[in-house]
Amino acid sequence: MFGIMETRTALGAILAHKVSAEGRTFQKGHKLTPENLSFLGSLGISQVTAHRIEPDEVDEESAADLVGRAIGAEHMRIAPAVGGRMNFYSQVDGLFIADKKLVDIFNSIDHAITFASLADRISVKAGEMIATVKIIPLAVSRAAVEAAASVAKIGCMIKVMPFRRHTVSLIATQLPSLSEKTMSKTARILGGRLMERNSLLLSETRVAHSADAVAAALKVEIETRPPSDHMIVIFGASAVVDNNDVIPEAIRLAGGAVERVGMPVDPGNLLVLGRVGDIPVIGAPGCARSSSENGLDWVLDRLIAGDHLDGLDISRMGVGGLLKEISARPQLREEPVRDAHFLDEEAASA
Repeated sequence: MFGIMETRTALGAILAHKVSAEGRTFQKGHKLTPENLSFLGSLGISQVTAHRIEPDEVDEESAADLVGRAIGAEHMRIAPAVGGRMNFYSQVDGLFIADKKLVDIFNSIDHAITFASLADRISVKAGEMIATVKIIPLAVSRAAVEAAASVAKIGCMIKVMPFRRHTVSLIATQLPSLSEKTMSKTARILGGRLMERNSLLLSETRVAHSADAVAAALKVEIETRPPSDHMIVIFGASAVVDNNDVIPEAIRLAGGAVERVGMPVDPGNLLVLGRVGDIPVIGAPGCARSSSENGLDWVLDRLIAGDHLDGLDISRMGVGGLLKEISARPQLREEPVRDAHFLDEEAASA
């Protein structure tokens, strides 16, 4: 029962708001004791706003603990519940995964019980907060707590998939227009991307910008690959513009299959995903020569974490796929806005 109570009858009730008097402070959520009531009464405080927990209710802290621990903790640290809140932290670098449908069902059980998390399939660092349970009122019905806990146990609401160590071979194509400096920088940036995901750039092979040359390099890599957890990244000297362009055609010539040409993530639209046998082959978009976030990051996150990824999965990346522009791209998605004074002069002279 929540409301304004006579101080003399509020024994055991939980304060709804902070009360400060004569140098003492009783915080929200404090359970009132006989000494507290005597002290408040001596100061003429005759009423308090509080909640008296009924037999069929659970206090906010216990409710958060019961519901939070039902959610699970694989590769996660669960902090003790405080003030109706329980936080979840990743224990590893990896890929955070949330079951949106299950989370939505959980959050529809009772408005008093809430769960918030990071976006589905986002990379996280060890120690990063990934989710939180918050009980809104000072107490909630036991039935609602039990129902929410039951939903949490239906499946895996959230989890973290650790980045598994992979090795990666880089195949880079050459054209006279592409400088040695740019190619070396590309390999260095890719190596950095992989290190952030507990993986290693194993080798770099440079070949002519032709489907036959890339296919030959792919075959060599397949024959000499490590026994497991390996992938191949191809950086083309020019962007892929067609399903029959150099990189997708090379994957097919090497005996592989092309699963997707293009992705609804920008920067990163011109990515290619394929496989030769069980080895993923990624045709990197030109924007991935920059260290800024782009579609390649999303693909690496999922493959290195061991998450399923195919062409259909990529087709579902559009919501949230509009990333921050990379100013160094040769073709921006918007023309730069020119100086307004210049535009006025141009219009006047037209």
